[in-house]
Order: sequence, then C-alpha cells, then structure tokens
Amino acid sequence: MTRVLVLDTGKEWGGGTNSLLELLKRIDRKRFDISACFYHDYARGEGSSISRELAALGIPFTRLPDLRQPLWAKLAKELARGLLGWHRGLRARAVFAIERAWRIEPRAAQVEQLLREGGHGLLYLNNQPSSNLEGYLAGEVAGVPVVQHCRIDAALNAAEIAATNRMARAVICVSQGVADSLRAQGIDAGRIVVVHNAIDGAQPLPTPQPLPQVPTGALVVGTVGQLVKRKSVDDLLHALKKLGGSGTAADLPAPTTGTPLHALIVGAGPEEQALRSLASELGLADRVHFAGFQREPLPWLAAMDIFVLASSKEGLPRVILEAMLLGKPVVAARAVGSTELVSDGDTGFLYAHGDVAALAARIDELAGNAALRARLGQVGRTRVLAEFSIEGYVAGVERVLAAAAGATA
Repeated sequence: MTRVLVLDTGKEWGGGTNSLLELLKRIDRKRFDISACFYHDYARGEGSSISRELAALGIPFTRLPDLRQPLWAKLAKELARGLLGWHRGLRARAVFAIERAWRIEPRAAQVEQLLREGGHGLLYLNNQPSSNLEGYLAGEVAGVPVVQHCRIDAALNAAEIAATNRMARAVICVSQGVADSLRAQGIDAGRIVVVHNAIDGAQPLPTPQPLPQVPTGALVVGTVGQLVKRKSVDDLLHALKKLGGSGTAADLPAPTTGTPLHALIVGAGPEEQALRSLASELGLADRVHFAGFQREPLPWLAAMDIFVLASSKEGLPRVILEAMLLGKPVVAARAVGSTELVSDGDTGFLYAHGDVAALAARIDELAGNAALRARLGQVGRTRVLAEFSIEGYVAGVERVLAAAAGATA
C-alpha cells in the first residue's frame, strides 16, 4: 500500500474540489492510504467544509497555519513594482523572488515535515504548478515522488517549469488543451498524461422546479461558478441587455420567444457586488437572480433552459459536464477545455471570448427554438454518458499514482 499525501493550496470551493472528492470517494483504499493537507478549511455552503467532507470519508485532514506576510516582504514588493515598473518581466521575477523567500520556502519546509512524519511514499498536488511550487520543493528534499493534477490552463514561470520537469513523476492534465499548453511552455512531454474530468452518470437527477422569482413561461439562461473575473459573467449580463432584457436601448430585437429572458447566476466570489451593480446599471435587476453558492448545483442547473459559460480560461469545466448530463444546451466561450466538451452546433454553441454580440445571438437562436434546445441537450447528454464516465476518471488517476509510486498497476 502506498501512503499518499494530498496537498491543496486553494482558498475557495470550486470544480477542482468537487473532482478531487469524486476521486477520493472511489479510490482503492486497499492500494492507497490517503491523508490530506490543506492551506484553508474552506466552506461548502452552510454547515460543511472540506475538513468535514474528508472526515466523512475517513481521510485525515491537516490544515497548515496561516502565514502572515512580513512587513519587509510587503515593502520589498512595493519597491520592486515601483523601480521595475518599466519592465514587466523583471518586475514579475523580483516579486516572485520575494514570494519565494517569505512564503514558498517556509511552506515547503512545513510540507516536507508532514511527508517525513507520515512516512508518505507519494505527494499528490491538486491545483497546478504555479500554485504548487512548495510541494515540488518539499518532495525534492524529502525524497518523495510527486504527481501533479493540473486542473486549469496555467501560465508558468521558469522556476515552476524547472521544478516540474525535475520532480514530477507525472502531470495529470484534465484536458488535451491543458496538456498542449504545458508542453508548449516547456514541460516534458513524457511526464504529461491526459485524464479527462468526469461525472457520475448514474446519479439521481433532479426534477426541474420553477423559480418563484421567474414568471411562468419565461426562459432562464444561467451560469454556475465562482464569481471571479476570468468567469466573465459580466458578458452574460451585457448579452442579456442586447436581447432586450430591459426593454430599451437594445442592439438586438427582443428574444424570438417574445418572452423576456431571465438570468440565474449560481455562485459566490469577489465579483458578486460588482455584478449586482452592473445588473442594476443595465436595467436588469428584476431579471437577474443571484442564488449564491449552492452545495448541490444540479437542481439549479435543472431550472435553466440554456447554460452559459463565458470564461476566458478553464481546464475541463465540470459544470459543463453537469449541464450536459441534464440535457441542457451549452453556450461557451472558446477556451481550453470548453472546446473539448462543446461541439459547435452539435452539443451547443461556441463563440469567441468577449464577443458579447455573438453570445447574445447564440442565446437568441436557442431561446426561439425549443426543438433545437432539446436536440443539442440530448446529444450532449449522450456524449457525456459515453465518453466522460467517473469510472474511467478514477481508473486513469489510479494508474498514474501506482506507476509514480513504483507499484504494480
């Protein structure tokens, strides 16, 4: 049996957290003895957190103490940004060197101690190389092999590329696009393995329930995810405005259905207040509904007629898999991962990120054609069930971990 330490440096619950839990629920515990180390015990809605979820699975949980940035580091970064503002590359390298001194190397020492005390034979990193450098450094000093699960298209610096190539036994990429991106940045091709994200196709599906704040017969366009800038939820609001969402100053006619569209935004994050303000400014406050973070997103997805993911960057978005499992047509910006799930005109529509007019046109096309929505949704559901099974995902990760640990697969 291989003792595996899972290291997660994230701050908030996201799709990567859900995918990790799906793996840990099903991984062969006779072959892999799992424990977990997190920087934050982040919440899963009200009444639960990652530590509680792991405890329910019988997985030991360690939360590393917070590191407070020292005054010298704060001043040094301000000085570097001021003096090197003329050169973006030099400024980034200087700030990174300061981060490495006060945060990354002390964290690496903490993780190294956990590896040694726990007798771990493998370190599994659950984010991506640019947020896991301390894991590589810890594994190197402790002599423990490292497996990286890269869940997003990440931009790496020279130190992160060198550490990955030096220490990673394998880099699991959630999509071919992520793999291609890492290879283009200099990660050794021989270390890269693609294991697609997946979903449990056998799980009970919710019955769509009407939303009390949405008039009967109105179409609901929705999105689910952390409310951060890269999700570009503001593009969805601007598209709704173009579709006559406020009844005035629209660039496009009212939706073909003749019924005003309503937007359902499920998630929380630092952009929430700005998005609420934008909805008011656009005259959409009565047609944009914020549901906040939801522990179980499927019932909310079931309430949507059209699902939109406007992100500029993804890995292989689990939320698209969820929408397709529910038979919802998907409109997605062309981004790594999204383009591997959404076949344009077959399981949904793709558009160039930031092209609000194109997004509005695609939503309008779907809004006015119930048969098209049903056809795209059914094709998407069939594809998810056939190609993205949770069993294949777990088996793929298990093979990589066993090989990295030197065990017999």
